[in-house]
Amino acid sequence: MQQDFMKTKPVLRLLMSMGIPMVLSMLIQSLYNIVDSIWVAKLGTDALTAVSLAFPMQNVVLSISVGIGVGISSVISISLGAGDHDRANRAASLGIALTLVHCVLFVIFGILTTKPFLSMFTDNPYIFDEACKYTYTVVCVSFGNLLQITIEKIFQAIGKMTITMLLMASGCIINIVLDPILIFGWFGMPAMGVLGAAVATVIGQIAATVLYIIVYLKSDISVKISTKYMKPDFALIKRIYGIGIPSSLMIAMPSVLVGVLNGVLAKISAVYVAVFGLYYKLQTFIYMPAGGLVQGMRPIVSYNYGAKMYKRVWKTIYYSMAVIALIMLVGTIGSMFFPEAILSLFDADEELLKYGAQTLRIISCGFIISTVGVVCSGVFEALGKGRQSLTVSLLRQFVITIPLGVLLSLKLGAVGIWIAFPVSEAIAAVAAYIMLLRVKLPHENIDTAEETAASVR
Repeated sequence: MQQDFMKTKPVLRLLMSMGIPMVLSMLIQSLYNIVDSIWVAKLGTDALTAVSLAFPMQNVVLSISVGIGVGISSVISISLGAGDHDRANRAASLGIALTLVHCVLFVIFGILTTKPFLSMFTDNPYIFDEACKYTYTVVCVSFGNLLQITIEKIFQAIGKMTITMLLMASGCIINIVLDPILIFGWFGMPAMGVLGAAVATVIGQIAATVLYIIVYLKSDISVKISTKYMKPDFALIKRIYGIGIPSSLMIAMPSVLVGVLNGVLAKISAVYVAVFGLYYKLQTFIYMPAGGLVQGMRPIVSYNYGAKMYKRVWKTIYYSMAVIALIMLVGTIGSMFFPEAILSLFDADEELLKYGAQTLRIISCGFIISTVGVVCSGVFEALGKGRQSLTVSLLRQFVITIPLGVLLSLKLGAVGIWIAFPVSEAIAAVAAYIMLLRVKLPHENIDTAEETAASVR
């Protein structure tokens, strides 16, 4: 079997071999986002504002595509682990069919909501016009993005992490190369301005999708995508959405958190909004490698869970916690002892340095504790338990942080909001571990056919 390495390769080595490509993929994606903003910024502040206004609607596309992709990936990996290749084929094929439906729905969504949404945030005619051009393009022509992510998750489900890294990088590089050509009209091309950035984005996404299709057709992989497997299976569709919808909400959640807390912080002082913005940029460098490792962890957990290799599942969980805790320790040390040096990279003035250093020191108290919540959330997704995964994320980023932060801010100002972060992580960690222990995941292997079948239902 092509996936035998998932249950035979030493766990730590397997985790690193699958996690590191995902970390590099996320770094490449971050690089693309930075370069894209740099080129658009050369058109002026209004142009950058126009692109920024499109972000929430872009994030809707991303959150739904990644969330459903996680659902498809989880079902495929568990099915392969249990030896049910027919179910894995149906999950992959139905996943593609559902994605095609989403492509049509996003065309309708983009046409109906773009102007009403953007009009709420600007009355500048130039910004509104440019934002509409950009948003219509990236939302209505999002089929490349949707299909790319779905196929990417199928490849991840079978452990093809290096392929996904290379193909994602290819799409990003195409995008980066096309950005200045289409924005400024290089090499005889018409100067399209902000619209050029949007066109470069969708071309990069479509190119990555085409490359994925070529690799799939030329590779002998254990999952087959075919129309004969696309017969409606409502139980399977329910299973995919049951995992995917909570994952989508988890991806969208940080945007809500930032929006709400910015509103509270703005009433205290504008400097705290800038401080919070800097923190969110910095924390990505800590949570991004952790997130990459979780992406590598998920198919290992899913496959071995389906195969009833429970000891390997637990080993994967504990090794993941150990490695991510080490990453968080590095972030904690940097934030605690060198916050001024870190903030100076952003040309922070004296006031921003003072309050920013305080912010980093307080919030970083929760970094190591967050290891449990981050890993458990990924484990629940891998096991197909979307509700538990969403619960952990809600506790970490929403249910406790916002009300507690607002309450403490009445007495402590912005410091109260910062304190809410480590408190939320601690509560979420306890709740996550309790929920994990309640999952039927024994520490010994069970090989009966009846229980193997039950694990994939």
